[in-house]
Amino acid sequence: MHVHVVGNACVDTMFRVGRFPAAGETLNASSYADGLGGKGANQAVAAARTGAAVTFWTALGKDRAGAWIRASLGRELSDLEVSEFDLPSDRSTIVIEAGGENFIVSGVACSEAFDPIAQTALARRIAFGDIVVCQGNLRGAAINACLRAAQETGARTVLNVSPVNAAALPDFGLAQLLVVNQSEAKALTGEGDMAAAADALAAKGAGTVVITLGAEGCLVLGPDQEAPLRLPAPGVEALDTSGAGDVFCGCLAGGLSKGMSVTSALKVALAAAAIAVTRPGTLISCPSAPEMAALIDETELS
Repeated sequence: MHVHVVGNACVDTMFRVGRFPAAGETLNASSYADGLGGKGANQAVAAARTGAAVTFWTALGKDRAGAWIRASLGRELSDLEVSEFDLPSDRSTIVIEAGGENFIVSGVACSEAFDPIAQTALARRIAFGDIVVCQGNLRGAAINACLRAAQETGARTVLNVSPVNAAALPDFGLAQLLVVNQSEAKALTGEGDMAAAADALAAKGAGTVVITLGAEGCLVLGPDQEAPLRLPAPGVEALDTSGAGDVFCGCLAGGLSKGMSVTSALKVALAAAAIAVTRPGTLISCPSAPEMAALIDETELS
């Protein structure tokens, strides 16, 4: 099975601070650095490091940042499909406080212009049994077109609704597997209780619903379950949580492509995300291919 990740790639600029600034306040960062990021790129690399065959479909500007992103991705992915636009390449600013929590602001001109079905060969490349992974960075209509093309071909669909764009939500009924975090689940359903939120998301048409709970693991609610199943996360001391959700989603897709059950793939994803939060950065925090192979072996033996 082949994994098609459709999404954004960007330059991440990370600032590390002791605490988040108050409104109108200026803080000096203790450190800052640029790196490769974007939810799509992060998930594609994470999936590839599980040993899955991955194609990443993305959009970049015809600028220096775009050339740098393409070169950086080329060192990680053997199958990279890039659409180029006369627009600035996407960028994100990530502010990380001492406890590892973060907030992110992104510029997404290329992602908003990207229409994978109309502009690329994605629809012709998807085969029966493949897995198509989308996030919330593209326009809702573009995401729907990708997921619909996947379903029509008999591919499996994974939708990570992050970030949440309330004005242009994708159709959850096209998602065989829906992944959100706690804050996204609450924003989408109005429910503070995550079990109730999972029920509400399933009622919106999603097949299997996964809600990530940070250090507490995740909830999974399948179509044949009466109540969500809680899976714990390994106990670690978090340094930086940025990118952990992308590692989780990419590893989940990679595990599924290797024939693992949803539960086993989730266990691998939780273990990989736990490693990621102990390291600084987004994509660079993702476990290596040898680390991922060890996690998969441990899960399959347990």
